Amino acid sequence: MLFPVVLIAMAVLGLGYIFYGKRLARIVQLDDSKPTPAGTINDGVDFVPAKASLLLGQHFSAIAAAGPIVGPILAGIWFGWGPALLWIVLGAIFIGGAHDFFALIASVRNKGVSIGELAKSLMSKNTQMLFLIFVWFALVYVIIAFTDITAQSFKVVSSEGAYGPAVLFCSFIYLILGAGMGLVLKYAKLPLWAVTAFFIPLLFGMILLGTHLPQSVTAFLLKIPVKGWEAGLLAYCFIASIIPVWVLLQPRGYLGGWFLYLTMAVALGGALFGGYVIQYPAFHVDSLNSLANGKPLFPILFITIACGACSGFHGIVSTGTTSKQICRESDTRPVGYGAMILESLVAVLALGTLMMLAPGDAAVKADPNLIYANGLARTMAKMGISSGFALTFALLAFSTFVYDTLDVATRLARYIFEELTGWKSRKGMLAATMISLALPFLFLMLAREKAYLAAWPIFGTSNQLLACLTLMVLAVWLHRTGRNSLYAVLPMIFMAVFSLWSLVLQIIPFVRSLSGISSGSPLTPDVWISGICGLVLLILALWLMAEAVHVLGSKKHPAGSRQEKR
Repeated sequence: MLFPVVLIAMAVLGLGYIFYGKRLARIVQLDDSKPTPAGTINDGVDFVPAKASLLLGQHFSAIAAAGPIVGPILAGIWFGWGPALLWIVLGAIFIGGAHDFFALIASVRNKGVSIGELAKSLMSKNTQMLFLIFVWFALVYVIIAFTDITAQSFKVVSSEGAYGPAVLFCSFIYLILGAGMGLVLKYAKLPLWAVTAFFIPLLFGMILLGTHLPQSVTAFLLKIPVKGWEAGLLAYCFIASIIPVWVLLQPRGYLGGWFLYLTMAVALGGALFGGYVIQYPAFHVDSLNSLANGKPLFPILFITIACGACSGFHGIVSTGTTSKQICRESDTRPVGYGAMILESLVAVLALGTLMMLAPGDAAVKADPNLIYANGLARTMAKMGISSGFALTFALLAFSTFVYDTLDVATRLARYIFEELTGWKSRKGMLAATMISLALPFLFLMLAREKAYLAAWPIFGTSNQLLACLTLMVLAVWLHRTGRNSLYAVLPMIFMAVFSLWSLVLQIIPFVRSLSGISSGSPLTPDVWISGICGLVLLILALWLMAEAVHVLGSKKHPAGSRQEKR
């Protein structure tokens, strides 16, 4: 039965938050008497204080996205659900949670600076530049993968009807409602509960309306190619990433958080009370040797599942946007560590939608977003909800997670490009945003259909390597401020081993293809994109690690190093 597996996973995650999360909080000695950057700077654009309840939803939806759904389902299909479940639960408690929490509190205590600026102050200018370049490349892959996944959901057609246009319509209304909520909160000064009570039912009304689109509208929307929607999504990213956070990012993230909570409630209800039997195997006998794509369980499991266990992207969000909105230091534990635990639960429940399928079921061959959406729809159908509304809701929820990450990733890429170039003017902000979106645009326009499948392995690898490098900086911060750095060093070593191992495996086919060009062997776009980007990321990572070893071996601290004792 699915029930006991999910219940045990929930219990372990809850105990992790209570005991290990509290242990990490004691290490850094959270102190609410100290002012936070959101309060002292409060510029009304990026530094804007937010209540913990509002910020948790925004941060949670920003870090969650499609990662804790796509990764666990893909890994479950390839390896069985057993290894995937172990990595999700234990990874979130001991690695991902520590990574996110330490990144958030370190930024809060250093004027809300990014992880790159923190690297500069603790280590060296060279370290900052290399780190920022690495992070920028990683964000480009985030934008590529999630833009393509979202655009694919606009074209979904099943035997029961075309659901893609309904998802597109509801997505558009969702963004409008998010902006409307931001304006109401800013100017009407209404309490959050009252605004929530108005906008949540309105959002569900729009979903119901979306399921009854005229056939002519549905047919027209289906004629627009995926690449057209990808271009439109990138245009949305451009606009959303340059407007003040209170206009869209905060309220839309809050609404996205409610979507996450509601979908989790549906999935949790199905897992605990739906009576589902586990049919998918817990472990594939041959998975230690190879997958369907010829890659081994070690290290591929640990880069296929990033969000849900440990994700370097979370550190960028924590230090890029969330740290600038923290009101009190004690909020960093529920927002930082707590959101990671909640995301792990999302990953467990997503894996559950695969576990209930038989290995030979045709649904196993579907895209991960459809496996997830169909699983939720089955549970909602048991509640008496129509299949059309259920599947539209599930697909919209999936797309909603991605929206929240797309504009945050673009905003963060813009921050980083501004740091690299020193472009601080309005024109510089626009130029940095355009350049950050140019590479995703070129990749998506030139790549084959379902480009996210080509981008996912290198995305996962770069993401996990970014987590390793972030933990490296945080270990230095803990050490320099007189705290036990082993809580960051041990996770860093773990992530370094598996991410570098995976990166080398992805570079090998590129090198072999180069050697075979003279004999006429084709060099496919997937191979050369992964190979070239993999080489760049490997060089940057090794260079950064060498810089870290050099700085740690030196008795002198960089000029900007902060000797915090709190």
